[in-house]
Amino acid sequence: MSQDKTSYVILGGTSGIGVAVATQFDNGENIIHVASRQTGLDISDEKSVHAYFESIGAFDHLIVTAGSAAPAGKVVDVKIPDAKAAFDIKFWGSINAAKHASRYIKPNGTITLTTGMLSRKVVANTYTKTAINAALEAVTKVLAKELSPIRVNAVSPGLTMTTAYQGLDEQSRESMYENARNNLPAGRVGTAEDVAHAYVMAITNPYMTGSIIDVDGGALIN
Repeated sequence: MSQDKTSYVILGGTSGIGVAVATQFDNGENIIHVASRQTGLDISDEKSVHAYFESIGAFDHLIVTAGSAAPAGKVVDVKIPDAKAAFDIKFWGSINAAKHASRYIKPNGTITLTTGMLSRKVVANTYTKTAINAALEAVTKVLAKELSPIRVNAVSPGLTMTTAYQGLDEQSRESMYENARNNLPAGRVGTAEDVAHAYVMAITNPYMTGSIIDVDGGALIN
């Protein structure tokens, strides 16, 4: 019976890490709901997010992997409207999702958000991404208190080989990956599948809440 199955909602689940997470749980025994801009859901639109969760009803686990193309550059150069637009998608979109999903998540369910190593890795010309990810990590801990017994955690990936970098030309992309392989303590660049394991841990470990799980090849200790 479908009501005995565990149900997952994955926002941003049509590409990259989201697809890898969906694959982890799509074993024929679970119910997987996947949504993204490609399916018509804009998580920065609160009314749309509210309607989406209303249409699904009760479920067990929310995973948010949706990201935003945050503008790079120095504070003096980045256009504030561009930075705000990036916040609207990743930060406020994640808040929209947590706010409205929490009304439908079953007892002992979970919310797992996605941040990024730039929340705590100081890199010039990345203030927008740094601010978005740091804000999400702070809010993750607040949500874990407010929404208990729903457990709330966040996964913080480092450089990962996904379509997020398809905008780079092949030579630049491979040079970036090679530099990471030569300098990261792990000696390799992460894959979406590597990162997906962290979401599985956050969801299946009943003693984890308010945690930030770093999956970055050692970038934060470099």
